[in-house]
Amino acid sequence: MKIQVLGTGTSQGIPVIACDCPVCTSNDPKDTRLRCSIYIEVDNLKLVVDIGPDFRMQMLNADIKDIDAILMTHEHNDHSAGLDDVRPFNFKYKKDIPLYSSLAVQEDLRQRFQYVFKTSDYPGAPRINLKAIENVPFKIEKTQIHPILVQHGSMPVFGFRINQFTYITDAKEIKEEELAKVKGSQVLILNALQKKEHFSHLNLSEALQIIEKINPEKAYLTHVSHLMGKSQDISKELPPHVELCYDGLAFEL
Repeated sequence: MKIQVLGTGTSQGIPVIACDCPVCTSNDPKDTRLRCSIYIEVDNLKLVVDIGPDFRMQMLNADIKDIDAILMTHEHNDHSAGLDDVRPFNFKYKKDIPLYSSLAVQEDLRQRFQYVFKTSDYPGAPRINLKAIENVPFKIEKTQIHPILVQHGSMPVFGFRINQFTYITDAKEIKEEELAKVKGSQVLILNALQKKEHFSHLNLSEALQIIEKINPEKAYLTHVSHLMGKSQDISKELPPHVELCYDGLAFEL
């Protein structure tokens, strides 16, 4: 199983244009953060989790030539706005791309991308097959995927566990029964927006508390605002088995 981190940033707390803060002026590539997304290869299946506005650039940066399916955590723009850029995979491989998400996400996508889901075929539109999922395990081909239901303020969001790897973003609250699904994961990627308390995102201390409960061999922090600070500075504050995630990080399980 191979995991490649495509983006670790967020639209939350990011200036419209680059400012003179330490992160925006940093020369460290680990401080350059596109919107949150990961790529997973497992059982000959190529998956992308979330397709935000940076999706096209992320595919080019990572030299990803094909995808078999998309998993969506939720409908917010920084996780869904790249839907139109699925088209090259449709055109090159002459196939539709299945997109697995909750019904609420599907309803939002149908409203925002009406031209994609109209009954009359438009030859230039992305070809997306919406697949509804609930908070129960499901399979894509022979790969079993376990949804993890978390709360992003008042919005339900899905994290996903595949084998010994769990990915959770945009969480503020995770109930004990959902945390139980994560326990035993070898690697956990979890969101941590900033140090200061936030109404809909875990902050650094809250994320570290959850990691301590789960006790994975390795944990990475993602969905990081520039308000968190520079990577090299935050890394000094983390336990030995926890690291700040960065765009381009790749590992195998």
